Amino acid sequence: MEGGEPRTLDRFFEGSATAYGIYRAAERMASALGPMEVRVSKSQVSFRRRHGFAFLWRPGTYVKSSVPVVLSLALPYELPSPRFKQIVHPSPGIWMHHLELLESSQLDAEVEHWMREAYGAAG
Repeated sequence: MEGGEPRTLDRFFEGSATAYGIYRAAERMASALGPMEVRVSKSQVSFRRRHGFAFLWRPGTYVKSSVPVVLSLALPYELPSPRFKQIVHPSPGIWMHHLELLESSQLDAEVEHWMREAYGAAG
């Protein structure tokens, strides 16, 4: 809750129709994989099974950036690809792969494959 009001997708993406459109496309992709939960926090929107597998956040909220949304995928291995802005290893068995998204068309078959693998690992 923020200021007594629940966190909502509308509030999270307020001021950026582009970011909200990218989110909707990512949510459709994730929902097609199977049952999942969407959680909205102050800093991100997460797609979860037992664990989170995909996270969307707005970099302009934290640093000067024109990128509307970053999609972070939690995979049990490092997946080298020039598409990722950054890959970090925050804990044993988890590599976070950060993909800057400028438009929803970037959510293509390759990203769907990565998201499917993240979904499977989030059991």
